[in-house]
Amino acid sequence: MMTLDEARALDAADPFAMHRARFAIPDGVIYLDGNSLGALPRATIDTARDTVAHQWGDRLIRSWGEGWMDAPARIGAKIAALIGAKSNEVIVADSTSTNLFKLIVAGLRHDPTRTVVVSEAGNFPTDLHIAEGAVACVPGTTLNAVPRDQLADAIDDRTALVLLTHVHYKTAERFDMAAWTARAHDAGALICWDLSHSAGAVPVDLGDADCAVGCGYKFLNGGPGAPAYLMVAERHQADWANPISGWMGHAAPFAFTDPYEPGHGMERWRSGTPAMLAMNALESGIDEMAGIDMTALFAKSAALFDSLAAQGDAIGLECVSPREPASRGSHIGFRHPRAREIVDALIERGVIGDFRDPDIMRFGLTPLYLSHEDIVRAGEIIAQTVADFPRD
Repeated sequence: MMTLDEARALDAADPFAMHRARFAIPDGVIYLDGNSLGALPRATIDTARDTVAHQWGDRLIRSWGEGWMDAPARIGAKIAALIGAKSNEVIVADSTSTNLFKLIVAGLRHDPTRTVVVSEAGNFPTDLHIAEGAVACVPGTTLNAVPRDQLADAIDDRTALVLLTHVHYKTAERFDMAAWTARAHDAGALICWDLSHSAGAVPVDLGDADCAVGCGYKFLNGGPGAPAYLMVAERHQADWANPISGWMGHAAPFAFTDPYEPGHGMERWRSGTPAMLAMNALESGIDEMAGIDMTALFAKSAALFDSLAAQGDAIGLECVSPREPASRGSHIGFRHPRAREIVDALIERGVIGDFRDPDIMRFGLTPLYLSHEDIVRAGEIIAQTVADFPRD
């Protein structure tokens, strides 16, 4: 296992060490839940103050013409750089759930002869719940959610859309994006990726993917309930229609005409008015990622994982996350029958992770603001706490 001295030596040479001071992490806290809610960037405090006092307070409605109206596309282009998409293929809008609904319905309408959405059983509940609702809105279509080891066989000539979450929310298992995109396309199906546990944490290259969604409040540090984003490949943009055809997605919203005419490109995927307090906070969070080498960042994540996994091994915890870095995201899960009690006790002791039913302790390894020393100290506290909760 890594010693404190070894951890401090790594921290002294860490190219990302400077970023830690840019986040408002409370003293005495080791924050291992950035995969659920990213830490607060200090710059966001000033951004929020300016948005409220100046942009809203002083400029009032004039701010719509001074950057607010352009925010969804502007911020979307910044996210595109993190996920291997073109700048004109991503827009920020609504929530992940709403965007999933839009894309699933659009995917089902793409080829009416194909009627099945294929997804993974045990996928994040929102994905499956929204898929159930979406197929209910398109007559004759169904959802087929199968275990991971049955996915390849489930994709066939009836499949309209394959819906996969790139990094699994419990185990951190990561799909080979290029291989599964090719598998879907070989069967004549479309593929939609959920990047909620990927963007800002692991290298992502959407490549030939048809569409994608993601949230803004995890590794992008956009704040609680931050707006989400969606990607539609340029080749589909002229043909696909947003089923939630709101005013902001109209080609000429200020013409105030009754009939709906979809906007150009990604603009048609807007529905409601952007929530600018949240939009500006999200942009501030994403700006913390500007210029980051994602391969180097994930290499640090892998080192943090190895350190905590070794400490878990030493006390007999079962690691449910893949050991091979290319097969996982940036969090680690341990199984224990008293996981909930242990996580609650850890939070009281200043190590903030989370619990996932029925028996998973999950710890986010956010390399932008976590140090190697954090992980060694967290491991020590985890060991002490697990000892307090013997297995029944």
